[in-house]
Amino acid sequence: ILTARLMDRPVRPLFPKGFIDEVQCQSIVISSDRQNDADVLAMNGSAAALHMSPLPFQGPVASIRLGRVNDAWVPFPSNDELEESELDLIVSGNAASVLMIEGFAREMPEQMMFEAIEECHRYIRELCEMHEELRAKTNIPKNQFTPASDGGLADRMASGYYEALKAAKSTEGKQARAEAVTRVHENMMRDLLPESGGEGSPDPHQIGVAWHDLTEKVVRDLILSGTRPDGRDSKTLRGIECHVGLLPRTHGSAVFQRGETQSLISITLGTSRDEQRVDGLAEEYSKRFMLDYNFPSFSVGECRAIRGPGRREIGHGALAERSVKPVLPDAEEFPYTVRVVSDILESNGSSSMASVCGATLGLMDAGVPISNPVAGISVGLVKQSDDQWVLLTDIIGDEDHYGDMDFKIAGTQNGITGIQLDLKIDGISGDIIRATMAQSREARMEILRAMLTTIPRPRPDISGWAPRLLRTMIDPDKIGLLIGPGGKTIRAIQETTGAVIEVNDDGCVTIASSNADWAQAALAQVEALTATVQIGKIYEGRVTSVKDFGAFVEILPGRDGLCHISELSDEYVNAVSDICRVGDKMRVQVIDIDDHDRVKLSRRRAMEGASEPKTEDE
Repeated sequence: ILTARLMDRPVRPLFPKGFIDEVQCQSIVISSDRQNDADVLAMNGSAAALHMSPLPFQGPVASIRLGRVNDAWVPFPSNDELEESELDLIVSGNAASVLMIEGFAREMPEQMMFEAIEECHRYIRELCEMHEELRAKTNIPKNQFTPASDGGLADRMASGYYEALKAAKSTEGKQARAEAVTRVHENMMRDLLPESGGEGSPDPHQIGVAWHDLTEKVVRDLILSGTRPDGRDSKTLRGIECHVGLLPRTHGSAVFQRGETQSLISITLGTSRDEQRVDGLAEEYSKRFMLDYNFPSFSVGECRAIRGPGRREIGHGALAERSVKPVLPDAEEFPYTVRVVSDILESNGSSSMASVCGATLGLMDAGVPISNPVAGISVGLVKQSDDQWVLLTDIIGDEDHYGDMDFKIAGTQNGITGIQLDLKIDGISGDIIRATMAQSREARMEILRAMLTTIPRPRPDISGWAPRLLRTMIDPDKIGLLIGPGGKTIRAIQETTGAVIEVNDDGCVTIASSNADWAQAALAQVEALTATVQIGKIYEGRVTSVKDFGAFVEILPGRDGLCHISELSDEYVNAVSDICRVGDKMRVQVIDIDDHDRVKLSRRRAMEGASEPKTEDE
């Protein structure tokens, strides 16, 4: 789905306005080396096919992925190179301008990101030349597309309703504005309906197209004159509200609201068993951070059937997830699996960036030690000409729908973590991109200040409802001892302590429990069971067997040694039973471990020592 979105976004603006024929591009992966992702190949292949076809497609358009490894740009990086790269950037464009951007970085400064986009454009020009060469070889003529005439309907509608619609679109508040527009629309329909029965009268489709075009002209004219539909200037953010800890039973929660867009965030912490397994063209891997985005119909006042997540939800969730991921701690510092759920409760523009801001608040509320807070904002564009254009900070729904651009940028105070550009026009210049980055940074800093006023840093501890995770390393050779025959030993520890124990092949043992004391009890049993006997250490053991030649003493679970009769005391011992019996506690010191791993103990040497029994950590 994400690849399909990447294929669609660069080519959609290059069909002429009014072209409504269905066009389907299918890209099938028939071979993969598991080192080179097929997404950019699919983007270039579909664009080249459209360019060669007779469809009225205004190509060429080409795409490239760019990485940055060891301070050098890497075009078309392999999967191994992307693992080391501080940048994963996909850019589409033609010879003159940029059409689409999708990228993620490790807090990359705006200037460096702009340089990366320029570097991509250099390769895009070369790829476009290749597309032109390919089209020249096929030499398929293009079909001419002429939009259907509306018989002057658009002019009549504009002359009669332009001013009324302009006033309605200037109404403050999304709901009030929609009601005002509806009243104008109803008046227009009453005037046009008497004509609908006559010959040559406009049909409903023509009326709908003309009304949409009139609304678009009204909104764009308002913006170009310096008045946005909700009354703001071009750089002003809507009101921001931030709340944390609203849901008492979750591991972390937050609400981020910007204007009439609101995201409710829920955080859940789990163990490595909760990681998401991903199996695709590349090697199977697991994700310990997941962000799910839900966009219910009620958030925009609609009623529709509830089905699975669509392309929009999956795309927005992936953008928010990868924008937040660079600031998460590594598994060694914070061994939890983290799941973030963003439920959009109301929406009027840029709910994906609201999810980024809300996720940061929720993670800090959950006690996740993120390295820096992340915020995001969407910047729109109304472009009249190359010299006359306006950037719009924090766009609302009308500005997104009738504008030319939706440019989302997320990041920290240090730089960009996520960037996504979608256009409705055939490209934007470097000047617009540079100006957008500067304007979005100003807005991002303002949002971060509002967020940090609510919660300045991650909480020092996780929620009392979250599982407590403890980790220890054991000798991999002792994994079998810990698990026991058929899992008997590890199950017994879990049943007696109520904890969940996970063992990795490298000897890393993770213990999870909702109760810290239970987790500590399980850890003590694991460490005692898997501890290594060391020469010179003193143990408090238990006599398990008495022989004529000495006593066998268990010093660790499942591990005993022989204390010879001569090592029981400094004085002469007539019989071992004079000193100890089975079940007695005995303090002994390890004096030797022979080649057969047999442990030799001494009671008399332990009695000479003044120290207390030593543990494995001492």
